[in-house]
Amino acid sequence: MNREYHKWYSWRLDREVELLVFGHAGAKVLVYPTRDGDYQEYEQIRMSEALRWKIEMGHIQLFCLDYRANETFYCWWAEPQGRLYRHWQFEEYVLNEVFPFMSSRNQHNCVIAHGCSFGAFLAANIALRHPHLFNKLVAFSGRYDLTESVESFGNLLDGYYDDAVYFNMPTHFLRNLECPYKLHDIRKMDIILVIGNEDPFVGNNQHLSSILHSKSIPHQLHFWDSRAHSGYYWRRMASLYI
Repeated sequence: MNREYHKWYSWRLDREVELLVFGHAGAKVLVYPTRDGDYQEYEQIRMSEALRWKIEMGHIQLFCLDYRANETFYCWWAEPQGRLYRHWQFEEYVLNEVFPFMSSRNQHNCVIAHGCSFGAFLAANIALRHPHLFNKLVAFSGRYDLTESVESFGNLLDGYYDDAVYFNMPTHFLRNLECPYKLHDIRKMDIILVIGNEDPFVGNNQHLSSILHSKSIPHQLHFWDSRAHSGYYWRRMASLYI
């Protein structure tokens, strides 16, 4: 299995960024890490190994992102506005640096947004905000409203709310989305949501699904037994849904 390490300086983030690539051809999978992860996490929890046969057959190529949640929504020392601004900088890095890099490595016309847990939120957020760039969304164990408190998971923006919050919460901006062009692009996307039936965010997934239904957006919502919120389950999900 082809494995590549890449590193460059991003002036958008004002630091060096790192990236792991697995595979040589096929649909390009943009992989976001979990809250505590980085570009190495997908390999460390053996997700790339679970997809080895698809990678080696040239069906998919993984691009594992260097996104750091401790600089954005989990940066507790920063004001909410600062957390959102840093997230916007990361989105600009992905759109203007990672996307051209992926295109230079692989001309396949299919791009998949993917992530687990917090990474599922990030993948869903960018895909639904920029649906013309994506053909598929695969999100495992996601939370799609970071302003909602559930169990021990609090509001990540401390009650702060403005347009930047609204346009970065899928369950907020989607319910009022009327743009026919964006809706057309989202309806063309293959959307797969997977959640454990005991996961604290199962209700949040059902809410997102109901909004998608209300907008006539085709999608799949799969429920797995128990909490299903760990690498053990995500590896099995990946082989089925990616």
